[in-house]
Amino acid sequence: MNKSIRPFAFISFTLLAVMSVYAVDMNKAYDMPDASKIVKDDLIPSPTKFIIPKDCKLDDLERIARGKYMFHALNSKNDNKENLPKGMKAPKEDEVKPYGNCVACHNIENAIGGGTVGPPLSNYKANFIDTKVRDAQFVYQKIADPRVDMHNTSMTVNLTSKLFNESEICDITAYVLELKKEKPTK
Repeated sequence: MNKSIRPFAFISFTLLAVMSVYAVDMNKAYDMPDASKIVKDDLIPSPTKFIIPKDCKLDDLERIARGKYMFHALNSKNDNKENLPKGMKAPKEDEVKPYGNCVACHNIENAIGGGTVGPPLSNYKANFIDTKVRDAQFVYQKIADPRVDMHNTSMTVNLTSKLFNESEICDITAYVLELKKEKPTK
């Protein structure tokens, strides 16, 4: 071995020997979570069929007002808690309640920024309810879990994922089915 390389080889060998004595098993230095459990916890349950509850009064004006609020609102972060519709609970101080923000994808009467991704819901009751196919149960199911008959959808899974509860789904259903009067355009 070259005489000029010997000191480096000795130092390298000594350094490796010292490191092996003081080496720590890094696998034990931090938690190694079970990725399969994390993935399982994040999975949304299979599509679920729901039946509109008997106490879901679709002509209740307070229910319709709450549904309208949720349909047009993104979340509770910037809400003026005094302007919440009657029967709607204000979230706790540091809690953010996600609302529907349905108007991001669906257009409906008096919508500001009504989307065009989902089907238009303007005057829904007059246009679709007479077909007996798209009745209140149909609307409730679409809002609760649209995957039951539409396997490839971008719509949120609201009741199965517990984003909303049954009463909130009823509120939004009541709003969609309400006979609305459009403001005349000039």
